[in-house]
Amino acid sequence: MDEHVIRTYQRAEEVFVAGHGATLVDRDGKEYVDFLAGIAVSALGHAYPPLVEALRDQVGRVVHLSNLFRHPYTEQAAARLAELTGLEASFFTNSGTEANEAALKLARKWQKDQGRPERVSFVALHGAFHGRSMGSLSCTHTEKYRKPFEPLLPVTFVPPDDIDALAAALRTTRPAAFLCEPVQGEGGIRELSSAFLVAARELCDETQTLYVHDEIQCGTGRTGRFLASQWSAVQPDVVTLAKPIAGGLPMGVMVVRNELADVFRPGDHGSTFAGGPLVCRAALVLLDALENGLLDTVQARGAQLRAGLEALARRFPRITEVRGRGLMLGLRLADGAPELQKRLHGLGLLVNCTAGDVIRIVPPFVITEAEVERGLDLLAQGLASLD
Repeated sequence: MDEHVIRTYQRAEEVFVAGHGATLVDRDGKEYVDFLAGIAVSALGHAYPPLVEALRDQVGRVVHLSNLFRHPYTEQAAARLAELTGLEASFFTNSGTEANEAALKLARKWQKDQGRPERVSFVALHGAFHGRSMGSLSCTHTEKYRKPFEPLLPVTFVPPDDIDALAAALRTTRPAAFLCEPVQGEGGIRELSSAFLVAARELCDETQTLYVHDEIQCGTGRTGRFLASQWSAVQPDVVTLAKPIAGGLPMGVMVVRNELADVFRPGDHGSTFAGGPLVCRAALVLLDALENGLLDTVQARGAQLRAGLEALARRFPRITEVRGRGLMLGLRLADGAPELQKRLHGLGLLVNCTAGDVIRIVPPFVITEAEVERGLDLLAQGLASLD
């Protein structure tokens, strides 16, 4: 299997052929409760009828145009994102990594435009994951991802929630931008404190540093509000989004405040595929769902799931912490997290292990109450099997 595929992934043996809601089905007919959603991507679950209908219709019209021409959905999607984020203008990409690359380029260009061309470095956090291409990888903290590709861009890393360390880094290095995830995903479902996010806003203003929120995983409704930062009432200069935004199709976006909307001029940046009619049509389906009750569902199912995880933590001493918010939750274990992931897979529950000791739980937003309970039952079985 995968004889002609470059082996950068450690894939499971099952071949999945269908799905419905938060359930996946392999070619042998076995069903799995999906608590992973394609790594926080499939917010609308599998075979979501309005998405299926919209994509079938669009494929029968036009799939690709390039950004040399207009189609009906670019401005519709951008206008909706402006309303939902409180920011002004969008640049569409094909992925979260590309959205972050755009943000890094924007930050350097903005600093140069402001008469500060020497400000070319960045500040990011321990545990950060911002992508795999050279710029975004430079801002990713994990050594095993970085080491094979060094030297990278100049980046100073500081501990999450350490306001003094952030202040020292911004004042000393004078970077182009500070990047952070309000809830770190690959870093172990670690939610940054409101105090830190507020202080970061103030420090970036003080030091004339662009403040970038990477909400590729924690944004677009995953925590129960459109942006995770909205729980702290913090407004960054730039937000990057991706993963769930087009219901499973490859799409990312960089959204910026009004004063940054003209930093990129014609020819400064671009993309052949980004923002096409098919993905923008899909994004509108997701945005419609979020604005018509799906955010309430995320909060309700998130509360149900968290209550169930906390009950498991009282039952199994191996669990040391329940982390996260909404439908972005983590179960931190004293030991055995990778093994638990394997056993849950065998039982029919899809999760993954992140940061070495955290079981990441990021199900589709459309998950039902019954599917949450089924997943919790399987989690309990998997935990009991470790003892």
